[in-house]
Amino acid sequence: MKRIAIVAGASSGMGMEFVKQIKEEFKNLDEIWVIARRTERLEKLADELSTETCEIVCLSIDLTDARQRERFARALHEEKPYIKVLVNAAGYGKVGSFSEMSRKDLTGMAELNCVALTDMTHMCLKYMKKGSVIFQFASAAAFLPQPRFAVYAATKSYVLSLSRALNRECKKKGILVTTICPGPVNTEFFEIAEKTGTIKSYKKLVMVEAQRVVAKAISDAKYGKTISVYGFTMKAGRLLAKLVPHELLIRFFG
Repeated sequence: MKRIAIVAGASSGMGMEFVKQIKEEFKNLDEIWVIARRTERLEKLADELSTETCEIVCLSIDLTDARQRERFARALHEEKPYIKVLVNAAGYGKVGSFSEMSRKDLTGMAELNCVALTDMTHMCLKYMKKGSVIFQFASAAAFLPQPRFAVYAATKSYVLSLSRALNRECKKKGILVTTICPGPVNTEFFEIAEKTGTIKSYKKLVMVEAQRVVAKAISDAKYGKTISVYGFTMKAGRLLAKLVPHELLIRFFG
């Protein structure tokens, strides 16, 4: 039985960073399956990181397409691997007024951030066992509704809620679910997000590097933590969202 890690959204940003750090932090893996639409980026990653002991296996899949996700399900059925690590890092957000954004953008965020993540998690769970870890990418946006970022924030609230409940269900099986809730991270995310609007300037002031967010998440998982929040600013924001009525916060930050 092959011991593998799976990283969805591996062609850039924190997904790619996870692939790099998994090789160092999780020993005895036979393969790391990397999933994204951009085949050339996956192949470049495989060329850089594949070794004799741990191969990078490229799966060019559009996770918003249910038929393509079935290809992944068939690959799992054929290999029947032991999934040591699952990273659901695929996702995107776009800024703008809900009424002015396109239906494609609005439903696309929900499809990738929620539906695909849910499906991927469900497909992989049957191949996991005691000691396996699931990393789910939510966001600090999950802590508070955000005008002009409404759908993205809502999808990340879904991820956080689902993952916390799932962690409880998986506890008896010895499977940990760690939800990652970063603030602004220096990745391609903002290039995509700002195609439909402008990110608040204060968010750019607290931007951090992907390497640190991923390292913190892996460290938190080793200690059995179910939520990983990097940095004082985001931790303070999470506390604020717990203590102050959301209506007041939305008026101030919205």
